[in-house]
Amino acid sequence: MNIKVIIRCLLMLLAVPAGLFAADTVQQSDQSGTLTMSADQILDEVEDVYTAAGFSADFIQTSTIKAMEITDAAAGNLWVKYPGKMRWVYQTPEEQIIVSDGEHLWIYRPEDNQVLRGQAANFFGDGKGAGFLSDIRKIRDDFHITLEDIRFGDFFSLVLVPRKKTWDLVRINLLVSKQNYHITQVYTYNAYEDLTRIEFSNLKFNGAMDPSLFEFEMPANVDILELE
Repeated sequence: MNIKVIIRCLLMLLAVPAGLFAADTVQQSDQSGTLTMSADQILDEVEDVYTAAGFSADFIQTSTIKAMEITDAAAGNLWVKYPGKMRWVYQTPEEQIIVSDGEHLWIYRPEDNQVLRGQAANFFGDGKGAGFLSDIRKIRDDFHITLEDIRFGDFFSLVLVPRKKTWDLVRINLLVSKQNYHITQVYTYNAYEDLTRIEFSNLKFNGAMDPSLFEFEMPANVDILELE
């Protein structure tokens, strides 16, 4: 995957048509039509899960840049530690490692012998790049949250619209398991109608994560590019 495409995919997120989604207090119905949980209640449960411990997962990512008619698929492993720390290891289609210690960001591409280095907030701040996974409580501060009032079987569908309007982040859809409140899929859209879909599996929550996962040791003799 081209590095420009990768960086853009990290930032991806589509304007929500007026009136499509109900207000924050709307509750999702079960199969009988009975109102069950509100968006706030669901988010309370999600926060309890994601702030209690770090987690690891496998992921499959599909990214589409609409104007260029480019769709890329990738897969790998993810480690997250609340608050602010993440490690994404892409195994396919080519190896790539993205590490954030909550302040700094490194993107390492062994095939190109290249490291891109920058500030984590520029790429994961305000919910970009699924950065909210490492600090789930910021969702309430950064987004207007509604519950999509349609049935998704065993999942709730939360819609997140950023309070701060930017071209690279206009909407996020989260599918949340009704059984354990795990976030199983993330759909992010930008103003160009580009889409990134990330599906998580094998989620494991563990408070005793190795701190070295969120540190980056610069390989010898690599080219270093500063990200702005």
